[in-house]
Amino acid sequence: MGSPDSELSILITDDPEIEQLNQQYRQRQGPTNVLAFPMQEGDCSEINPGLLGDVVISAETAARESRELGFSFNQRFDFLLIHGILHLFGYDHEISEDAAVEMDRKTDELFKIIGDTSIGEK
Repeated sequence: MGSPDSELSILITDDPEIEQLNQQYRQRQGPTNVLAFPMQEGDCSEINPGLLGDVVISAETAARESRELGFSFNQRFDFLLIHGILHLFGYDHEISEDAAVEMDRKTDELFKIIGDTSIGEK
């Protein structure tokens, strides 16, 4: 993705903690599967240009979704990690249908690179 020297932080947590973060930063109730906090945008983005941001994944939600979707935990986790990283690079499936299609396309591309099968949120 053109950032070989960049850094990101990954936090693997549980539903209560991600629920608190979801409420605090997105004003949304309940747990979610992944949150991304980009550091390349906003007033302080120039402080550390090599820092992409933070990805937070709920292992509980990932496990539940993997069972519901019929994927392994590792496949679901990989999907959520890629999803979060794409958000750090500015992809946003919530702004339009075209943006969602582009994010799905990039997700599939990255899954092929890491040798996994495509398991988007279908």
